[in-house]
Amino acid sequence: MDIAEIKRKARSAASKLRSVAHEQLKDSAGEALAARGLPAELGAAKGIVSGFIPYKSEISTLPLLGELQHQGWRTCLPVVIAAEQPLVFRAWSPGQKLVPGMWDIPIPDDSAEEVLPDVLLVPMLAFDAKGYRLGYGGGFYDRTLEKLRALKTVTAIGVAYGAQMVDEVPRGPHDAPLDYVMTEEETLKCG
Repeated sequence: MDIAEIKRKARSAASKLRSVAHEQLKDSAGEALAARGLPAELGAAKGIVSGFIPYKSEISTLPLLGELQHQGWRTCLPVVIAAEQPLVFRAWSPGQKLVPGMWDIPIPDDSAEEVLPDVLLVPMLAFDAKGYRLGYGGGFYDRTLEKLRALKTVTAIGVAYGAQMVDEVPRGPHDAPLDYVMTEEETLKCG
């Protein structure tokens, strides 16, 4: 079996696990992330942090983004421009108007300033202790991390339910590792 087929099967299983966790924890998990905040190792510097609007059964980063903005961080959201291209990021503050983007995921409109985040909160279907994540298969975050890491120091933090952790995520040569994973229960330093 090739890596694409292995990942396809893993995505199907991970999606089911995430849906179960979401039904049980959707009302409290985002608040738990906000209460804990970003990893202490990031220090007191306030930069730009990218979150995401939850899609399907993804854990919500919105309470965390609100708390980070209150602490002095600038917040932004990712925007899909085209298939097989890195994401772009547009400035956005919790509560500001959004418009439908690709797959009807809400995004800031075209007039919002494009920014380069220092911290990316990354959605996923599954993750392992080494920091590898199983995404949806489009490679958007892998391409984005490669591009951003060539320009500056960027911290990638996967955000997921604890039930999404697996022993090992199937990965290929272009899969970019995360620096941390935040769940409703804990923050894990990867590697």
